[in-house]
Amino acid sequence: MQLFYTESKENCFTLNRDESKHAIKVLRKKEKDILNFTNGEGSLLITEILIADIKKTKVQVIKKENKLKKHKYYLHIAIAPTKKIDRFEWFLEKACEIGIDEITPIICSNSERKIIKKERCERILLSAMKQSLKFHKPKLNQAIFITEFLRKKDDSAKYIAHCKEGKKIKLKNQKIDSKNLILIGPEGDFSKGEIKLAMKNKFKAISLSNSRLRTETAGIVAVNTINYISND
Repeated sequence: MQLFYTESKENCFTLNRDESKHAIKVLRKKEKDILNFTNGEGSLLITEILIADIKKTKVQVIKKENKLKKHKYYLHIAIAPTKKIDRFEWFLEKACEIGIDEITPIICSNSERKIIKKERCERILLSAMKQSLKFHKPKLNQAIFITEFLRKKDDSAKYIAHCKEGKKIKLKNQKIDSKNLILIGPEGDFSKGEIKLAMKNKFKAISLSNSRLRTETAGIVAVNTINYISND
């Protein structure tokens, strides 16, 4: 299946230039051929091409299906953007492929990057969703300071992955709740004050590996561990 994306609510709509070119020139689709779309909110729209145009292909919805998520949990990762943005973008892509619901970039005391281009990150998530044939696009929040983030009320099972010494539980041994929130710190780790504030707000300290992991690697290990436990 080749999956396209649309925000249109209409039964007939026109593809943008890039997707028109991909459908007609690359995939060699013609009038009356079928194209599959998702709105990123759980819908599969099966359409028929009305006008096959390399710049403005027009389609009509002939069938609509509601698709369930491919994972059984809700996972929110709050993660510090990496100094090299391509590593953070890699995390976004792979986390979407594995299974994640919400991502919040957090700005910490030791953060070396405090600004991300949200529009570009949204495009990466969109591409990963289509490539992995998923029908739900993860929610990407605006970047927020961790102290402000920790003041928000959340009824999820809450975890913080940090590198400081102390008692920690292994995430792989946890019984996974329906809603889970995991904090992943920057390259320089969370500060002692940030860890103390998280623990005060009922976050549990977790270990993801016996090794010291890069930020983006820790994020992927967390996403994959939750996915693995859920499917075990």
